Amino acid sequence: MIIPPLFGAIQSVKDGLEKRYIASYLALTVVGMGSWCFHMTLKYEMQLLDELPMIYSCCIFVYCMFECFKMKNSINYHLLFTLVLFSLIVTIVYLKVKEPVFHQVMYGMLVFTLVLRSIYIVTWSVRKKMPPIIGVTTQFHAWWHILTGLGSYLHILFSLYTRTLYLRYRPKVKFLLGIWPVILIEPLRKH
Repeated sequence: MIIPPLFGAIQSVKDGLEKRYIASYLALTVVGMGSWCFHMTLKYEMQLLDELPMIYSCCIFVYCMFECFKMKNSINYHLLFTLVLFSLIVTIVYLKVKEPVFHQVMYGMLVFTLVLRSIYIVTWSVRKKMPPIIGVTTQFHAWWHILTGLGSYLHILFSLYTRTLYLRYRPKVKFLLGIWPVILIEPLRKH
């Protein structure tokens, strides 16, 4: 990825787009050049030229994704500072520990952030265009509450069932309205 991002940067300049997108394209070009240098030489220094720009470019991508819905040419100094600080810390630690797994985890965190933000943006924009009854299904935070609540309820049932069996009660699973599980304890038999 060297030539296509260069064309993207040139087109962004021609179209008068914000500098953050020019920086994104140029950062991707740097990653492409670093990757090319590393895979041509397999030297540690060239590996750094490949991997550190991956962190820097991904930070630019994260910035762009979180600033999609802001006023034109606005600058989020807090986010910018946070991402620059993150890049600086990752660079210093990576140069000290020289552990590829550290880089992979840090890069993975950035990519995960991008994926989550992208999913949020897509579902948010799609949800706005859907009929309300369908839009409800894309409320992931609400689903999280529903499913964790259900999971907790089922855990209580499982624990109760296991405990009552141990205590030699006679638990039975019944379904209210044919769908909602409950535990009923049958009376102990008198001998």
